[in-house]
Amino acid sequence: MIHIVLHESKDTVGVAVVEGIKAGERLNAWIMDDDEVITVLAKQDIPIGHKVALKDMSVGDTVFKYGVDIGRVVAPISAGEHAHVHNIKTKRW
Repeated sequence: MIHIVLHESKDTVGVAVVEGIKAGERLNAWIMDDDEVITVLAKQDIPIGHKVALKDMSVGDTVFKYGVDIGRVVAPISAGEHAHVHNIKTKRW
């Protein structure tokens, strides 16, 4: 079963495509461009449609989703954590 989808191997977050992801679950993440599946351990519950960190990121790091820079990290994020407005902000303002 695929739990997370991302476009490029450089993406640092993927999108949860199933409901009910719970902390402690091993998640399969499909990299569309490479047709490859990687795994990540969920460290938090993740709502469907929300982002999951695929690698550890530090404050100031750039976040990539679908191959595009979507913002910067404002609070440390570990692989498998929920990546959302509490730890990522746009670079526009």
